[in-house]
Amino acid sequence: MKKFSLILVSLFFVLSCSENAPLYEFSTLPIDEAKTPVSFTYKTSDTITLKYTLPNACFSFNNVYYEYERNSRIVGINVIKDLENTCNQATIEKEIKLPIHILQEEDYIFKFYKGKDVNGDLIFEEIIVPVN
Repeated sequence: MKKFSLILVSLFFVLSCSENAPLYEFSTLPIDEAKTPVSFTYKTSDTITLKYTLPNACFSFNNVYYEYERNSRIVGINVIKDLENTCNQATIEKEIKLPIHILQEEDYIFKFYKGKDVNGDLIFEEIIVPVN
């Protein structure tokens, strides 16, 4: 989780210190809902469905933030915001399927990024998926 925060802070400093104002910025959005299987089967592949909301049409999907350490996985949605154009302000609900290759026998602990609390601390929803 510290790496996740460090990446966000680093991006902020890099973008804020450049001489020319960027025409876009990167950010990470919370996951609205994550659908995981009840269990995984060792040495197979499975899929997790992630639902998220783009705040407006200036935002577009970039990639899935996926950090792992041992059996723990931190997952978020990385987006790009267009700073140059005027965009439709309606929110856009999206869904993406994330393939998971089950290469460990231990349970998988997923920590889905849910945003920040009033103190600025990161919030995660934790889901444990056992491996058969």
